[in-house]
Amino acid sequence: MAPTNGLVSRKSAHDAAETTRRFRAAAEQAGLTLFAEIDHGRNAAEAGLELGPCIVMLFGNPKAGTLLMQLNLEAGIDLPFKALAWTDANGDTWLGWNDPQWVAERHGLGPEAQATVAAIAAGMDRLSAAATL
Repeated sequence: MAPTNGLVSRKSAHDAAETTRRFRAAAEQAGLTLFAEIDHGRNAAEAGLELGPCIVMLFGNPKAGTLLMQLNLEAGIDLPFKALAWTDANGDTWLGWNDPQWVAERHGLGPEAQATVAAIAAGMDRLSAAATL
């Protein structure tokens, strides 16, 4: 699960729809707000194009996100946090998200953001495990 270019990904034992369902349930159980879900695969099919399963979920905790944006409003471009469930060309399903530390560094949030960033990273570890294992 080492980040690559700020993206952390975890292989899922489930298909993209089930990974998404499990992530959504874990996020709701954790008290997070689910702001939106975008099914890129369905949207592509409706446009007459082919794209494998690819679903984005926008979610978060407004208190945590606000704390980060109070340090730098530009962090809002990366908030709320997103998770992407997709199936690759080999048929493997993945769950990916932006590394919270990468987001903090990208926006120069500094040491005062570290407790929030660490909490978000720990939360993503729990949510991704619930969705993929």
